[in-house]
Amino acid sequence: MPEFLETTIDKFTFKVATDRLYTDSHLWVKWEEALVRLGLSDYLQQTSGDVAFAEPQAEGTALIPGDELAIIETMKTNLSIPSPVSGVIKAINPRLEDEPELINEAPYGEGWLVLLEASAWEADASQLLDAQAYFARMTAEAEKEAKTR
Repeated sequence: MPEFLETTIDKFTFKVATDRLYTDSHLWVKWEEALVRLGLSDYLQQTSGDVAFAEPQAEGTALIPGDELAIIETMKTNLSIPSPVSGVIKAINPRLEDEPELINEAPYGEGWLVLLEASAWEADASQLLDAQAYFARMTAEAEKEAKTR
């Protein structure tokens, strides 16, 4: 079970798991013995609304950073999720087809999107944020958003 950094802004409490890396676009990336697991951060899933549909790219799809990794439809918006790393999709979360709400219920657990075999992990990882840096950036963004409401 990961440890979390946590902050409450307005009426929302946001968690950041400390055992993974993050992107500016609010995805998490976790290295798992030659594979990389990817998912939406707690902040992104909360601010986007209830997930109605999640469609990751198919197994075997080769991606480079910026390629579309998945499409997520929520009650508020449609999201095109960019891949933060290069590699080939080895598995998609089979539960998301029938239970897309797992993204909201367990963004750092059962709500993961895909497992990717990374092809340039060292280079790609150097472009990602550690949990502390992401937490600071996410907190600043959440505070700015709260002031505009």
